[in-house]
Amino acid sequence: MRRIVSLHGHPTDPAAFDDYYRNTHTPLVQQIPGVSNVRFGHVLPMSDGSPAPFYLVSDVYFDDDAAFDTAQSSPEMAAALADVPRFATGGVTIMLCDFEDFPPMFGGPEGTSTRP
Repeated sequence: MRRIVSLHGHPTDPAAFDDYYRNTHTPLVQQIPGVSNVRFGHVLPMSDGSPAPFYLVSDVYFDDDAAFDTAQSSPEMAAALADVPRFATGGVTIMLCDFEDFPPMFGGPEGTSTRP
C-alpha cells in the first residue's frame, strides 16, 4: 500500500495557510482518483517547549500500486501538486512511502484486544 507524506514547514501566515489548506487544497486532493484516505494534523511543540520541526504533516493514502499509478498520471494529481506553491510559504518535503497497519495489542475496544 502507498501513501504520500508531506512535511510542511512553518508558514509566514499560519491562519491563511490553515484556511487555504482546509478549504482549497484538501478538496483538490480529495478529487484525485484512487485516493482512499486523507489525513493531516498540526505538529505539536516538542516536550522541552521548543518549536516543532514542522507545522503540518499530511498523509494521502492509496490502497495499492495500481491506485497510485492511476493517481500519478491524472490531471487531478497534477492540479494538486501545482497548487502547493500557492500556500506552502514555509517550504514542503513530499515523500512517497509504503505503510502497514497494526492493531493495538492492549486496551482496544471490547472484543478487539490481542492481549494474551
